[in-house]
Amino acid sequence: MDGWIAAWRQKNDYRRRRNWLWLLTAVLILFTGTGWGVMNYAWKQVSLQIDDREVTVRTFAGNVGELLKEQRIELQPGDEVLPAPDAPIARGMVIAVKRAVPIKVIADGQERTILTVSDTAAAVLEKAGVTVRPEDRVTPDLAATVKAGDTIKVVRITYNEETVKREIDYKVERRLDGSLEKGLTRVVQKGQKGLIEETYRVVYEDGQETGRELIGTQVIKEPVPEIMAVGALDTASRGGYEFRFERVMWAVATAYTHTGSRTATGVYPRVGTVAVDPNVIPLGSRLYVEGYGFGVAQDVGSAIKGNRIDVFVDTEAAAARWGVRRVKVYILR
Repeated sequence: MDGWIAAWRQKNDYRRRRNWLWLLTAVLILFTGTGWGVMNYAWKQVSLQIDDREVTVRTFAGNVGELLKEQRIELQPGDEVLPAPDAPIARGMVIAVKRAVPIKVIADGQERTILTVSDTAAAVLEKAGVTVRPEDRVTPDLAATVKAGDTIKVVRITYNEETVKREIDYKVERRLDGSLEKGLTRVVQKGQKGLIEETYRVVYEDGQETGRELIGTQVIKEPVPEIMAVGALDTASRGGYEFRFERVMWAVATAYTHTGSRTATGVYPRVGTVAVDPNVIPLGSRLYVEGYGFGVAQDVGSAIKGNRIDVFVDTEAAAARWGVRRVKVYILR
């Protein structure tokens, strides 16, 4: 009897221990599941992008700023974070950190370097406080993305209207005059310049003129043409002789006498020999010189240039009496 009771008690104790073991296991499972659920609820998975790199992290952080501290990510001046550091963390969130880079900005006569994230030229200029007008020229294009070390240049384009007055040259009208010797001219009516007002559209780049376009004209004063009488008479009569000539010209005439040398044409000078500038009167031309008579262009002289001639006379006294005169020279046919 005592053996049976001992066996029953032993069996009953085993059952109680087994029930307690199952109860303890159930409690552990319950707490473990609850803890995992709570932890899983608080532990969020997010994507962290830093410039061109992206990693996936799990965090208990409450906001973006705490996550960055947790990941030991320090923000430098000009860096940008999206969403903002005070934004709460949510599952599946993408957090982007853009590092600032140096970009040079040239505008309004100033050159400076700013720290900003890589962005379009338009966005960088806005951050730099540079206002761009439609007529301004920006390099690179406003829509272009700028990177570290790039330069953005803004050229200010301005326009202005400028009015200037300009003289108008007069025309010369030539009219044949049968009473005037061929080769001579006479001013019948003196010409007068006109006046015109021109309006230009002037283009400036950073204050420097780079171009202008004529947009309007107004004649204030019409020019007056000069009327020139042109000689048509080609015959003359001197000392009972009548002759025809190609042309007549005014010249300054001096005189010279014997030097013992031959002329430029190889003959010895004699009365009727005339020194000329061959560029004006060809050598060999037959001439009639007022106050001297008929002659031939046979010589040259170092001082005889342009409308100058030197007539030959027999004596030094005659040369002195001649002196310096302004005479008509007829170039004969």
